[in-house]
Amino acid sequence: MKTTTETVTRIFCELLGVSDDAVKPESQIVADLKADSLDVIELCMGIEDEFDLEITDEDFEKCTTVADVVALVDRLLPTPACARVG
Repeated sequence: MKTTTETVTRIFCELLGVSDDAVKPESQIVADLKADSLDVIELCMGIEDEFDLEITDEDFEKCTTVADVVALVDRLLPTPACARVG
C-alpha cells in the first residue's frame, strides 16, 4: 500500500515532469519545483481526484512545501491513507 507521501510525490512528478528525487518533503512547490499558477491548480485537482477529496483554494494556497500538501491530505482523509490508496 502506498503512503500519502508516495502518492503525492507521484502526482507531483507526473504533473510537473520532475524526478522523484526532486520531490522532497521540504521542496518548495514554486521555488524548487518551478510550479506556476496553472501547475498549482492542476496539482490540487490531481490530488483531489486521486484521494477523492475536495480541497478549498484557500487551504491549498497555504501549502508551500510538499510536506504541507501531505499534511493537508492526511488531515482531510476520513481514514488513514494506507487504508485508502493502494
